[in-house]
Amino acid sequence: MPELPDITVYIESLQSRIAGQTLEKIRVASPFLLRSVDPPITEAENKRVLDLRRIGKQILWELEKELFLVFHLMIAGRFHWRQRGVKVSGKVGLAAFDFPNGTLLMTEASTKKRAALHLVKGEPSLRQFDRGGLEVLDASLEQFTSALLKENHTLKRTLTDPRLFSAIGNAYSDEILHRARLSPLHQSQKLTAGEISRLHTAAQETLGEWIARLRAQAGTSFPEKVTAFHPEMAVHGKFGKPCPVCGTAVQRIVYVENECNYCPHCQTDRKILADRSLSRLLKDDWPRTIEELEQNPGLTDLRHLEHG
Repeated sequence: MPELPDITVYIESLQSRIAGQTLEKIRVASPFLLRSVDPPITEAENKRVLDLRRIGKQILWELEKELFLVFHLMIAGRFHWRQRGVKVSGKVGLAAFDFPNGTLLMTEASTKKRAALHLVKGEPSLRQFDRGGLEVLDASLEQFTSALLKENHTLKRTLTDPRLFSAIGNAYSDEILHRARLSPLHQSQKLTAGEISRLHTAAQETLGEWIARLRAQAGTSFPEKVTAFHPEMAVHGKFGKPCPVCGTAVQRIVYVENECNYCPHCQTDRKILADRSLSRLLKDDWPRTIEELEQNPGLTDLRHLEHG
């Protein structure tokens, strides 16, 4: 799912292409995309784009006549800038937005159609999309602490909760926690003041650096290959590969459709966190430390087979 750095670069790239332009035509190809009926989507046509901004992980286009298009890309939704009038692909195409200078395609490379588009009228109607999460890059340590301690959950869950923190997801929470040298399963309300300060700094540095990196990678081009996995990442998507800080093999916990990646040396005091499925399967044979895992390399092979 595109997170704060990706969405920031998307908005900046769109700003240079469609701000001030007239949205001539909207071609919706997927019946699952449009989640609102009043006003009708055709009312957004032939309106000028006045501004673009973000609400959490949602991208907002402000149009003339107090109209707002709200896009939620979810996990697999993406934007692509193409020549004007290009056809919408039948397999992954969701919609096309035609401008005088080009066409923006919206796609979703998944069988589960979760991406959403709303058209609403009036600034007050935008409140329904605001989950209330703190904007980390603008937050003081005091504001960050207040959001962090509001509820007591694991740090992984806390950072990715849109009611607490805005636009942080699975990928960048892994990177933030690795930089902060904190376990993803540590309880938020059990952090020391020093650990909270470290997490605050890590969150701002990680998000800021990735925005700068993605901007540089895109340059003047449109960001066509938005992904949650980057070679430069420290732990996210790096299961079994060496931690760039200490060289220890990165470990993971798999749950539902996501996984949590961490370095046991840097983050968990050399402990291997329990994986719900495999720890139940292996029971007493489950490795609890780096040393136990290294003494039984066959367990690493089993973890690869279990999680694909």
